[in-house]
Amino acid sequence: MAEAIRVNFSTPMPLFSLRDPVLFPYAVRPLHIFEARYRQMIDECLDRQIAIASYAGDGWKTQCDTLPPLRPAVCVGHIVQQEALPDGRHNILLLGVCRAKIVEIIEPREGRLYPMCMLVPLESSDAEPPPMVEVRRELRRLLTGPRLRRLRRVESVMDWFDREDVSTTVLLELLGFALVMDGDLKYRLLAEADAQRRAELIKEELLKLDHLVQRAERQGHRSWPKGLSWN
Repeated sequence: MAEAIRVNFSTPMPLFSLRDPVLFPYAVRPLHIFEARYRQMIDECLDRQIAIASYAGDGWKTQCDTLPPLRPAVCVGHIVQQEALPDGRHNILLLGVCRAKIVEIIEPREGRLYPMCMLVPLESSDAEPPPMVEVRRELRRLLTGPRLRRLRRVESVMDWFDREDVSTTVLLELLGFALVMDGDLKYRLLAEADAQRRAELIKEELLKLDHLVQRAERQGHRSWPKGLSWN
C-alpha cells in the first residue's frame, strides 16, 4: 500500500507534467513514455519516484524552450512496474503515494532534458485518518441509487465499500480518481489537504451527476445531443 512508501522531500524530484491531473494517492495509473526528456527521466530515476503535475490554464499548448506554468499541487507517484521497449520508450505503472506542493522548479541543464522540483507535503503522513463513517454511508447511498448504480464507472467501484482494508480516506481518493472526469475538479481534489472537504466535493459532483441522469431519462433518445453516452 502507498502508506508503506516513504518520500524524501529533502532532495529534488523528477517532474512529469501533463494536461490534467492523472494520479491520486492510492490510485494506479499506466503511462506510456515516449518523449525524449521523459525517456531520459525514467532511465535515470533511481528512487523510482516522480512528481506528476498538470499545466496551468492552456499552458499545455505552449511551444517554448522553458517549462510552461504548472499548477502547484502534484501527486508523487512510485514506479511499481516498468517495461523498457527496444526503441527507448517505456511502459510504466505508477502508484500514487501522496499529494505535495511545488516550492521550486529546477529547469533542465547540463545534459539533463527534464525538469526537477523541490516539494513539500500537503498532508501529514503521521496523522491518523478520520473514520468518516457517515460519509462512507452517504456515498454508498448515492452510488446505489436508482440512477447512478446503472453507470458502468459506478459499478466498477462498489466493491471498494466492502473491503475492510480500504479506509474512507482511501475510498475518497479512489472515487475521485475513477468517477471525476472534469480536470479542474480533479485538481481541486488533489490540491485539497482536508479529507472532509474532499468528501464534500465528491458528494456535490455525484449529486450533479444524478440530476443530469435524471434529466436525460426524461428525454427520448432522439432528442439527446449527438454522440451522448452515459457509459
